[in-house]
Amino acid sequence: MTSPIAVSVEGVSKRYGDFQAVSDLSFQVAVGEIFAILGPNGAGKSTTIRMILDILKPDSGRIAVFGAPITDKAKDRIGYLPEERGLYRNVPVLEMMVYLGTLKGMTRAAAKTASMALLERLELAEHHKKKVSELSKGMQQKVQFAVTILHDPDLIIIDEPFSGLDPVNTLVIKDLLLDFARRDKAVMMSTHQMYQVEEMAGRMLMIDRGRLALYGTVNEVRQEYALPAVRVEGSGEWDSLRTVDHIEMSDNGRGEVTLYLKNGADSDDLMAEIAARSDVTVRRFELAVPTLNEIFVDVVQNRAAPRKEAVTHE
Repeated sequence: MTSPIAVSVEGVSKRYGDFQAVSDLSFQVAVGEIFAILGPNGAGKSTTIRMILDILKPDSGRIAVFGAPITDKAKDRIGYLPEERGLYRNVPVLEMMVYLGTLKGMTRAAAKTASMALLERLELAEHHKKKVSELSKGMQQKVQFAVTILHDPDLIIIDEPFSGLDPVNTLVIKDLLLDFARRDKAVMMSTHQMYQVEEMAGRMLMIDRGRLALYGTVNEVRQEYALPAVRVEGSGEWDSLRTVDHIEMSDNGRGEVTLYLKNGADSDDLMAEIAARSDVTVRRFELAVPTLNEIFVDVVQNRAAPRKEAVTHE
């Protein structure tokens, strides 16, 4: 079954003078998913997000939010956490949250109830009377996140949501985002923390120099860059295996070896050969699939042409 689409970007371009910030970009964000948007600094991520939010107008192309061009009513269904954080620093936390909630159409009573519930979940309730300026950087980040989701939006767009958070508070924010996706909300997350994308996102988009570089599920992207090799930990004369073309020793201290396969051989052939050899033992055996961080570096450094055309979400 096809999921409803929260955001649709079709052939969008944006230029600042002679600089092409975004060029013919197309992608979709579905309801009920965490969607990651990646790219190096200056790639066009922030420009794309601002066009979705109608802060900037595209030069060409079409953007739809909840199935139509964005309206003020639709904006009230969006929670936006920009990279440039902005809170009223000299106002008590609860008072500020209630005020910002009313700007999103909440009554003061509803905004106060929701604010206290979020502050409890974020372990900030005891600080609700403090001014924002009196809080630590990590606490301010959690308050900023609480303000973003206070009105229970249907679409959350967040830029570097884990910046400034320790591992414990990172888990708290991660659980809140996963909860939103489980409740059929759409989450669009821009981040440089690739391991968070691998753990949380179902699909991803990578922009490089304003153009689509990678687009698909996280697993699809990783498998696309998979090496014709297997990573193993164990012992034996690896280069004596007939299915192995050459080997590469790892320096991670675990005795990991990457076995590059000969043309025509696959991992099943290698597994069968190892099983038949009494002089080779294996503790770990896995396909040599790179991390998103490795793929990110490869794409940016090599400036390769896009390896996939944009496709619609199914």
